[in-house]
Amino acid sequence: MAEQTVSGETTHFLLGADVICPHPDASAEKARNVLAVETVPGELVGAQAAHQPAPGHPNSINFSFKQWGTELKNSMSSFRPGRGHGDSRKSVFYTNEDWELLDPNPKELEESMAQEERKKPAPEGSRGVTGSGFPFDLGRIPYKGKRPLKDMIGSYRNRHVSSEPSAEGVQSSSSKSASEVQLQVQSQQEELERLKKDLSSQKELVRLLQQTVRSSQYDKYFASSRLSEGIPKDALELLHRKDEQILGLSGQLERLSLERESLQQEARTLKTKVGELSEQLGMLVETIQAKDEVIMKLSRRLSEGADGTSSTSGVPGSPTPASREQLELDRLKDNLQGYKTQNKFLNKEILELSALRRNAERRERDLMAKYSSLEAKLCQIESKYLILLQEMKTPVCSEEQGPSRDVIAQLLEDALQVEGSEQPEQAFVKPHLVSEYDIYGFRTVPEDDEEEKLVAKVRALDLKTLHLTETQEVSTGVKWENYFASTMNREMACSPELKSLIRAGIPHEHRSTVWKWCVDLHTRKFKDNTEPGYFQTLLQKALEKQNPASKQIELDLLRTLPTNKHYSCPTSEGIQKLRNVLLAFSWRNPDIGYCQGLNRLVAVALLYLEQEDAFWCLVTIVEVFMPRDYYTKTLLGSQVDQRVFRDLMSEKLPRLHAHLDQYNVDYTLITFNWFLVVFVDSVVSDILFKIWDSFLYEGPKVIFRFALALFKYKEEEILKLQDSMAIFKYLRYFTRTILDARKLISISFGDLNPFPLRQIRNRRAYHLEKVRLELTELEAIREDFLRERDSSPDKGELVSDEEEDT
Repeated sequence: MAEQTVSGETTHFLLGADVICPHPDASAEKARNVLAVETVPGELVGAQAAHQPAPGHPNSINFSFKQWGTELKNSMSSFRPGRGHGDSRKSVFYTNEDWELLDPNPKELEESMAQEERKKPAPEGSRGVTGSGFPFDLGRIPYKGKRPLKDMIGSYRNRHVSSEPSAEGVQSSSSKSASEVQLQVQSQQEELERLKKDLSSQKELVRLLQQTVRSSQYDKYFASSRLSEGIPKDALELLHRKDEQILGLSGQLERLSLERESLQQEARTLKTKVGELSEQLGMLVETIQAKDEVIMKLSRRLSEGADGTSSTSGVPGSPTPASREQLELDRLKDNLQGYKTQNKFLNKEILELSALRRNAERRERDLMAKYSSLEAKLCQIESKYLILLQEMKTPVCSEEQGPSRDVIAQLLEDALQVEGSEQPEQAFVKPHLVSEYDIYGFRTVPEDDEEEKLVAKVRALDLKTLHLTETQEVSTGVKWENYFASTMNREMACSPELKSLIRAGIPHEHRSTVWKWCVDLHTRKFKDNTEPGYFQTLLQKALEKQNPASKQIELDLLRTLPTNKHYSCPTSEGIQKLRNVLLAFSWRNPDIGYCQGLNRLVAVALLYLEQEDAFWCLVTIVEVFMPRDYYTKTLLGSQVDQRVFRDLMSEKLPRLHAHLDQYNVDYTLITFNWFLVVFVDSVVSDILFKIWDSFLYEGPKVIFRFALALFKYKEEEILKLQDSMAIFKYLRYFTRTILDARKLISISFGDLNPFPLRQIRNRRAYHLEKVRLELTELEAIREDFLRERDSSPDKGELVSDEEEDT
């Protein structure tokens, strides 16, 4: 008899003396502590409540969750360990397994009772009290199906009774075979595995319950009276809905991660099995080879002994040479047949293993695609979450400070954190973190302005969403790998296939190789006319003797790409390389020397090329692609290209061109810098390098294509603006809001066709003459002014800027 005290009352249960109560484990004890007995005045608890008849189903009027929870905990208290000392005070229903509530199946219950009575008949008094007043049963959660508690107790008692020593048991145990013992051990191991799986499922249940408790506490905090007074009801509901969506997606993402880990574990197991089978195959092949060598040695010894016997003894009836050859031929045929059979078997095993491996890899790819899709959706929701927090932080009509404002400010501060080595693990709502720098070295989130930080964080999340969406489709990396495989035995050459690949974008790992090939292609005629070590000679000359451009180069080094970690401080690795290339070019081309804008071109080139290759890349842009006087003091070529671009705007985008002329917006003030530095600091880094891919292969025509494509991408938004100041302000930053590189490339090389280079050259020649005439007229006006100034009596008071410098 075992006793159990619950809330001051004593509960008695009877069961056979042969039942042993195991010690509780940590997880089961924790679950029993959660299900503590709650008493209500005037109600029964413990075994007394369990012996009462089951209450009827409550109707919709007097139904109470509190009453149902009290009855459930009181009923479960009968199965808790006793609070006294020693194992004798534990409940007879206590096991080291975790239990769940199951609805009983009447048919299975009757069968289990009948089976138990047939196995071990016992007087009614020796049976334990197993009745319950509640309409559910207790059962263990196995790996497949449910196992009632009564079957568990009956099987345990039968095993315990069968293990008692007796004379008949001793005689029967001696007759057991080794196979029965192995089966019993195997069944015990399977049961142990099921118990381990039950334990893991219960741990997962406890974790989910803890998350539910935290969520309830969070909702309770936001539903408190102080917060409700500060936040409008509709905004609070909207924030709750967003939080629920984020929690749901986070849980789904975690479940998919667990499923992915399990599949990876399965794949690793299969790979291990394949390795073991390969080792076994190698061992079998070596064994067969060794046996073949032994057989061949024995055959040779046998043939040699037969030849010696026949030659020495000359006994009549010895085998003739023809018969010996026939025996050897038969033996070889038998060996060949055995090898064929063995080879067929091994080939079948290899095919089966290959099929299993392909299936595992296919499942892993599918799960990775699903994981990327869910992560992309999560990034979209996080982006909207940031915008919502910003709107709630700065309301339009209210300036009152309340507790809600502090909470929203704290959430916004947590959301704007970038990925670092240490992150708080206690944050309840923590949006997806982005890295501090992208793969090119540019800072993703600025440090100073909070408004800019929010915009940059949203932009980074949108870029990651686009990247994750693109990875689900056929990767351009695979096409590039196939192309390089096809050109392994020959040099790269211009072709329509290479042109289409470069227009789609060069992968990060191949960009250095392709850029170097493009630069070598365009500067081959220059390199053939120079001596080896030409760049080092120029650099040595520049370091030994200063030229007029050296001072301006030093001033612009730290202003080149301040947001890139390679050029952010004087000790950065890119600063010295940038200085060397600009100084060497100033000695090669003294007519230009140095122009503001060349530093940005070289800085972008140095991200993928070495110093000498970056030098020849600058030579390609200035001396091959761009017209003469593009980077000189007058910037004549740059002014001509702006007029050519206006003509193309009126032809390709007539509505937008007319709209901008209507409000007298000179958009060439914006586009002038695009052409001068090839979109550096004007577009996001991912789009910038895709533009440079096509620019280094096709030439300056690409700049016109992408400049028109940027305007066409946002044409409808610009047409909606009806104020010249608003239009000009929008044109200054709208290129940073364009993130979809694939759509922009499609507009550039698809929607704007035809786009012949001959047309650009003709228009350049036409506008060049006009600009030169205008400059001649301006020079004549300047000379007239200087003559008039020299002839005037107060000429000493008027001094030009150039004369002041001299």
